[in-house]
Amino acid sequence: MIHGWTAVYSREILILRRRLSRMISVWSVSPLLYLVAFGYAMGKDITITGHTYLEFLIPGLVAMSSMTQAFAISSEINISRFYWHIFEEFQVAPISSCAYVLGEVFAGVTRAFLAVIVILFFGIVFDVVLSYNLFFWIAIFLNSFLFSSLGVGLAMLVKSHADQALLSSFIITPMAFLGGTFFPLDRLPVWSQKVLFCLPLTHAAKEIRAASFGQQPDLAGYLVLAAIGGLLFFLAIVCVNQARD
Repeated sequence: MIHGWTAVYSREILILRRRLSRMISVWSVSPLLYLVAFGYAMGKDITITGHTYLEFLIPGLVAMSSMTQAFAISSEINISRFYWHIFEEFQVAPISSCAYVLGEVFAGVTRAFLAVIVILFFGIVFDVVLSYNLFFWIAIFLNSFLFSSLGVGLAMLVKSHADQALLSSFIITPMAFLGGTFFPLDRLPVWSQKVLFCLPLTHAAKEIRAASFGQQPDLAGYLVLAAIGGLLFFLAIVCVNQARD
């Protein structure tokens, strides 16, 4: 018998399964364009810290895609709130706010992992060999958990899809391009490096890239992601409680 967060998670996964073929197409377009335009065409002969630009780019795309797809759970929540009134049904069901948040967050994490697998497939197609070890997947999980928690919390605060689009434009899009996904941050001025170091995606891209290169993991980066993710998860519960009221 299904209880608590598994009911919430199962609902999102059933919806995802029905749309999976279309979602795979959506997850494929942007990474493929980046790989062809930036990685293959422009960066074919460029090397960064002893690696080709394609090898540098793919971990960055993994970090960016896991962020955007995990955060995209907020759009699914808004659709269910504004059109199908599913959130009202969860309000009257014997499901705690923590269980609701956990189910939605793990649904976002699942979306992120599937999108990452699509990128890794393109990496194979482009003949890029990286190390997809345990630390690589842990960094992806922490990044996905963090932004999925952020998405769930913000989904409880917005009042319309226009508000949701504004959040994506002012939070996710700038971070996607400035979080060390497409270029090494050490080539920027020192003051800007310090500013961008405050972005969680910067830590995620750094740890995902280091793990994929087989380098020694920086546990501090993992702890930062875990701490921010835990805080955002707690704030998401607070936001759900407020939305219930």
